[in-house]
Amino acid sequence: MACLGVFVGYFPVTTVSVSLPVIQQALGASTADLSWVSDAFVLPVAALILTAGVFGDVHGRKKVFQAGLGFCVLGSAVALTAQSIAQVWVGQALLGVGAAALLPMTLALISHAVPNPRERGKYIGLWTTSMMGSLTVGPLIAGVIVEHVAWRWIYLLSIPLSLITMVIASFVLTESRSSVQRALDWPGQITAALAIVALVYGVIEGGTGSFGDIHVIVALAIAVCSGVAFVLVEQRSASPMLDLSLFRSASFTGSALVVMISFLALIGFFFVLSLYLGMVQQLSTLDAGLRLLVITVPPMVLGTAVGRLMRFLSARVLITGGLVITAVGLLVLTNVGISTSFGSLAWRLALVGLGLGLAFPCITATAVSSVPHHQAGMAAAGNNAFRQVGGALGPAILGALLTGKAVDTLPYHLAAAGVSDATRSQVLGAVDADGLGAVATLPLGRSTGPALEALSQSFLDGLQLCLLVSAVVVLFGAAVAAWLLRPASSQRPAALVAAGGTRPLAADQHPVEAAATDRP
Repeated sequence: MACLGVFVGYFPVTTVSVSLPVIQQALGASTADLSWVSDAFVLPVAALILTAGVFGDVHGRKKVFQAGLGFCVLGSAVALTAQSIAQVWVGQALLGVGAAALLPMTLALISHAVPNPRERGKYIGLWTTSMMGSLTVGPLIAGVIVEHVAWRWIYLLSIPLSLITMVIASFVLTESRSSVQRALDWPGQITAALAIVALVYGVIEGGTGSFGDIHVIVALAIAVCSGVAFVLVEQRSASPMLDLSLFRSASFTGSALVVMISFLALIGFFFVLSLYLGMVQQLSTLDAGLRLLVITVPPMVLGTAVGRLMRFLSARVLITGGLVITAVGLLVLTNVGISTSFGSLAWRLALVGLGLGLAFPCITATAVSSVPHHQAGMAAAGNNAFRQVGGALGPAILGALLTGKAVDTLPYHLAAAGVSDATRSQVLGAVDADGLGAVATLPLGRSTGPALEALSQSFLDGLQLCLLVSAVVVLFGAAVAAWLLRPASSQRPAALVAAGGTRPLAADQHPVEAAATDRP
């Protein structure tokens, strides 16, 4: 049920991502509007995932699991009937609420059923495989749907999938709650949600306009103040939403930072890659989806194997090595062009997928296993929250970089293509008003071909900048992993003290395992 739940929760991510060019054309959306399509899903996940974890601990995990599926049905129905980009945002936001409820519950189910951290790694590997499986089939299904019917029908499959899962869960799952007394932390929830939403709003609006605009400055100031308030509130709360003592574990801190950094680069990369495949290479949604398979299949195939491999290699080695491979894949993608073939693109994308396949299962397993067993659910929810914050910032930051660079270099490429001054002014005026996608709809006569060629070249300039930034960000994540993800033995005293245990280790017992089996 954990694997099925995470499959449902992540299903909209790549299904929608690969359809962004079609949505842009159908609804006349700008690049900033498309950023909000992605972030409308990710923001509720990031803002609500910790609270959903507490709801599950207090009121029952089965109830929250079922409620998450209900929101997935509702969000899909709203987006399925969308007639405007704003309605798509609403549907995506409701889907994000559903995912926020599902994700912590799925990991809590695993932690509850498999208390042994060594054994748990295998099941978290299966969980990761299911997540990547959802990301893998999404583009294919979206491609087939868009080829034959309207793009809105990409949301249809989520409805029966969620309903079937609800029926199965009602019979299979038994209700469970946390053995530790917890209460809802509304001050923490409000300050965390304000900080996340204000930060992403400020980044998106600053990237499409100016970071000197008053509303952008206000948004970023609210983000900083709310972030500080969240820390102060959590330090004083009797039942904190996120126990800040978790960050005393270097492994938990490292995994939280690494997963945020990695998802910032990954989700942002998916965003700009889908636009490249649709706007520059002019591929159909199905052809674009087939290329995304090269990224998502390796993590899906490797998920279970990496879970077993963690018994023999440290998470530090696997995560650092995987992120370095991912960064290399991003760097070699910087020289792709308008007519780059599938074969030439595939091996580069496969490097990205291989690196992610090695790193991702280990990141989640490290976060859950680096804290005492009774805090595993909160650790999983916290790790997922950082994952989604990174995922929300990814399209915002890379979308802003892409648009800014493309708009800056477009006049040069229009002049180099021989476009007249009058046509150049018409094109630049349309871009200022409605975004880069507006160029394809302009009646430019003989200048249409050269103008679209110039647009593609300027888009490639923006893409190269995004890939370079993503690679640097991922390499920074690898450095953080190498520095903070120390061997478990070095954390033995802190883990045992945090668990409330004073008994000596058995001769054959792993120190983190000992901490996990102690009870407060």
